[in-house]
Amino acid sequence: MMHFIAILFFLMAFVANAAGVTSAEVPDTMTERVKACTICHGDEDRVSQDIYYPRIAGKPEGYLFNQLRNFRDGRRYYEPMAMLLENMSDEYMLEIARYFASLQLPYPPPEQISMKPAEVKLAEDLIHSGDSKRDIPACRACHGHTLMGREPFIPGLLGLSRTYITAQLGGWRNGGLMRGQVADCMSEIAKRLTDEETNALAKWLATQPVLGKSDLANGLSLDLMHRCSSLVMENGGAIK
Repeated sequence: MMHFIAILFFLMAFVANAAGVTSAEVPDTMTERVKACTICHGDEDRVSQDIYYPRIAGKPEGYLFNQLRNFRDGRRYYEPMAMLLENMSDEYMLEIARYFASLQLPYPPPEQISMKPAEVKLAEDLIHSGDSKRDIPACRACHGHTLMGREPFIPGLLGLSRTYITAQLGGWRNGGLMRGQVADCMSEIAKRLTDEETNALAKWLATQPVLGKSDLANGLSLDLMHRCSSLVMENGGAIK
């Protein structure tokens, strides 16, 4: 509730800045304009954001733009985001995406979560190998060798809280998240995971340190590129 109130408090200033209306006392910079975003998602003064909200600093530009557009156009719904983006143009959302993608902020330390050996093996098998019998690709096949995503449109999986990862996987499995122009490949994959696998993955990912950088999307196999063709790049063109 407090986050919602805080977002509403900054909403008028955010919209005014987006329209080019600024106060003489406040510098007209993107840092000032996106303060409504950093309330939840963190900034250089508060790297460890709330566990319910993802880190967006350093995420691929195309991915961030795609998600902003999905929130604005109702393909992904969360009321505070919908309110902030309701009347925002593609051009301005792309500016925001570029700003956050350019930020190189330190990551919070990994979570300290106790895992049973069987849970570790279950998670690592899915991370490294997937399960071909159930048509589940390895997490690294899409999200990069370091699990830090692929430029410009596939996000990283590290530096996120167990709570957030669990909620996202649960949303995909239950149909509660709408992300793409058409059926999302991640939703199809998540629905094949068991509760045990979902919990193990969320724990494992939250306990890993961030050590590498993102890969390039051209490293995706042709099969995965076709499977996830609903992903939309920053210029609005689908992957071919």
